[in-house]
Amino acid sequence: MNPRGRFKPRPRADEPNNKTNESITAPEVRLTGEGFEPGIFPLKRALEIARELNLDLVEIAPNASPPVCRVVDWSKFKYEQKKKQKELKAKAVKVVVKEIRFGPNTDDHDFEFKVKHALNFLKEGAKIKAYVHFVGRTIVFKERGADLLKRFTEALADFGKIEQEPKLEGKRMIMFLAPKATKK
Repeated sequence: MNPRGRFKPRPRADEPNNKTNESITAPEVRLTGEGFEPGIFPLKRALEIARELNLDLVEIAPNASPPVCRVVDWSKFKYEQKKKQKELKAKAVKVVVKEIRFGPNTDDHDFEFKVKHALNFLKEGAKIKAYVHFVGRTIVFKERGADLLKRFTEALADFGKIEQEPKLEGKRMIMFLAPKATKK
């Protein structure tokens, strides 16, 4: 809370948090933009140039020496920043993790069936979380679980690589497989 007892509004997470106009504190700035000669100016002169062009002075690179500021319309700048963030988010690769569950006494037919499914998942580019779930007293068959997961990785060796070796976590022995990079 500030001294008057009011809450200070926080900047929204999706808004750019660049300093503008009078909130810039550097004594001199490197000025960029259109309608004037770019260069290094005292802060006062940079603010005057921005006012003459009816635009705002926006700090772009605060850690540079001197800080880089651009003369631009603040609302247009915010819009462009949001647009860039949206594009980056859309281009981000979404990793899908598919789970395949085994029991320590999984039959050969069931094993082959699950390998076939895993093969399709890897071809689609998904990661696989394969695990052996030990129920009740079957925890004494840890070796069977490890052997089962080893067979599983050998069956998928051409299409996937081990991302995490089999590891016992509670009543589950878990391992991760990632698709191999395909050569074009």
